[in-house]
Amino acid sequence: MKRFDKPWALVVIVMAALASFLAPRAAAQDGAISGQILDVEGKPWVGLGVQAVSDQGAKQETKTDSNGKYAFRNLKSGVFTVNVVLPNQAQPYQSQARVQGGQETTLNINFKDVVEKARQSSKEFAEAEKKQQEEKQKFTGMKAHFDAGAALLEKEKAAKADLQKAAPDQREAAKQNLKDLSDQAAKEFQDAQKSAGEKDTNLHLVWAKLGEAYDTANRNDEAAEAYQQAINAKPDVPGYYNNLGNVLARAGKIDAAKAAYTKSAELDPPNAATAWRNFGISLYNANRLGDAVEPLQKSADLDPKNPQTWYLLGASLVYKMTTKKVGDKEMVQFAPGTIEAYQKAVELDPSGQWGQQAKQGLEQLQLMAPGIDIKVNLKKKKS
Repeated sequence: MKRFDKPWALVVIVMAALASFLAPRAAAQDGAISGQILDVEGKPWVGLGVQAVSDQGAKQETKTDSNGKYAFRNLKSGVFTVNVVLPNQAQPYQSQARVQGGQETTLNINFKDVVEKARQSSKEFAEAEKKQQEEKQKFTGMKAHFDAGAALLEKEKAAKADLQKAAPDQREAAKQNLKDLSDQAAKEFQDAQKSAGEKDTNLHLVWAKLGEAYDTANRNDEAAEAYQQAINAKPDVPGYYNNLGNVLARAGKIDAAKAAYTKSAELDPPNAATAWRNFGISLYNANRLGDAVEPLQKSADLDPKNPQTWYLLGASLVYKMTTKKVGDKEMVQFAPGTIEAYQKAVELDPSGQWGQQAKQGLEQLQLMAPGIDIKVNLKKKKS
């Protein structure tokens, strides 16, 4: 046991211990809520009942003084609901205030502002509801015209098929029927645009269908304009660029068509071969066989198993053949890849449409240049 040699040292230690034991503990400080309440004219509201209810259910009550002021003291920390008892109102006006120990929270309430906000909120709600109804009516009107246009477009497509099969003496009547249906479908889609409004998110679909209505009747300029509007409304749809490219190519606007097909291929890489093949087909059908070679070659490089691409490429390359004088004879010089393209089509589709046409093409090449090798390597498919 430790021994204290100096008695005064023991006294100091004992006194310190007693002081620590007897010292009063610090009590948590209470907070307060105070403020001013103004009436609907912005003037102090006198004699108004006010309650402060803690989140534990403890309640204090008071009234506003001659200046509309109130105060609640000795509040424990927490969140309080402040109820203002309004004359002739079944329910009090409620607000909330957070109290922290030792601090006074200010909560002022101006009923002039409260009423104005409520009026504004009600007005905004009414306007929003009115706008919603207007938008609903617009959509209903737009859809009715859109559906009518779509039905007419199907009739127009059938009329185009009838025109292609029509006898010579019936072609003029078939052409007029096609144009009439195109006009009717276009009008419905135009009415759908007007009903929808400029900011409707469905506008791109309406423009695309309008373009199709013109496109089906070979109204190139009008179709190109409509497809461009569809692109402007929604520039990330590859099919719109493809359709625009078809129309531009048919109209002989090769550079613009190439730009449209290029964009379609960029937006949809898995179907890029289709975009380039469509470009080639459009040029081929427009008898621009020389221009068709480049896109068809791109399509063949991306999708080497499509017989239609190889046949059209071979037929287009024939356009690029030249002649060379050998002695006193003019010898045919085929463009590189001509024979190989036809052979590839036969190899991929030996008994189908493209294979048979390619076979006929090879036979014609042999007639023009006797002695060339047109033999096709037909591999037997594994069973």
